[in-house]
Amino acid sequence: MLETERWTVDIDLTEGDDRTVAKARLRTRDATDLQGRGVAKRNPDDTNVPEIGAELAAARALFELAHHLLRAATDDVEQLTGEPAHLHS
Repeated sequence: MLETERWTVDIDLTEGDDRTVAKARLRTRDATDLQGRGVAKRNPDDTNVPEIGAELAAARALFELAHHLLRAATDDVEQLTGEPAHLHS
């Protein structure tokens, strides 16, 4: 039987001056807590469009989170098999 599991990523965005910081957090079923952080800096000469800063910062936070998740999977495979694992994104 097929089972569906839902993982949720929370992204907190903090905006100030010419910078947006995003923190992405994933908590898995085994209580693993993984986080990624991303920053977007606006050039002072550019038009202030907060949505663009939020998108860039969130994308960067998710990218870092993805790397942490891939590393966690690699560690789990290595622990299970006792062999080096080479997982790729």
